[in-house]
Amino acid sequence: MKVGIAGMGAVGLSVAKALDRGTLQGLEFAGFCASSDSRGAELNKALTTPVPIYGMDSIADHCDIVVECLPPARFADIADPVIEAGKTLVVLSASQLLGRADLIERAKETGARIIVPSGAMLGIDALKAVAVGELKSVTIKTSKPVAGLLNAPYLAKVDVDLTKIKEPYRLMAGSVSEIAKEFPANVNVAAALSLAGLGPERTKMEIWADPSLSHNLHTVGVTSDSSDFTVSIQNRPSDENPATGRITAQSVIALFQQMTSNLIVGT
Repeated sequence: MKVGIAGMGAVGLSVAKALDRGTLQGLEFAGFCASSDSRGAELNKALTTPVPIYGMDSIADHCDIVVECLPPARFADIADPVIEAGKTLVVLSASQLLGRADLIERAKETGARIIVPSGAMLGIDALKAVAVGELKSVTIKTSKPVAGLLNAPYLAKVDVDLTKIKEPYRLMAGSVSEIAKEFPANVNVAAALSLAGLGPERTKMEIWADPSLSHNLHTVGVTSDSSDFTVSIQNRPSDENPATGRITAQSVIALFQQMTSNLIVGT
């Protein structure tokens, strides 16, 4: 299968290097999208074997799978043409799937697939299993270092200077849908969780700024007729971009390993 990557930041480049090494059996790195020809040439220098550079409206013509690693505002630029081409879209900007029922319906018509890796979240296997029965509640509390929230547009609406807080400060509580509108770059983990369980309207979320943290901390609580569980994860940043967790790229690589493996462990 031929794999393309849209967005060669910390996550995209890490996945590209794994494909370039040839360690992912059955997968070929077929090309990527770059912001400019000069940037594309620079990125190709980091690879053992240079690959073609495509526009986001044409990469699906050359690939079976396209990995989306873009800023949220650019999601539709790659998602729409990939779905129209009937190819597989691996989505990292999971928050952008909220409210895009049209994209999912169109995928049914064109034969496309949309895959959301677990990314920086754990417990999704268990959540999907308990959702087969009666899923009663899902909550997620996301706590972030102050620096990771300073650019959030929501701060302009509230009277708080996060640089001066001494204790954890709750910025917002509500449904994942409500919080995604205010923190589009900070809720991909919660969006993936909601899509695996009760949906974005019924999955409850709190987002906190915590001056004591150096890494993002996610805590999830689930109650159901078969199991109740609580899980927490604190992710280490990638070397390339402190704002991106190292595990995010690794989850995409693990997904690819599972797609071509003769032995699959986990839901």
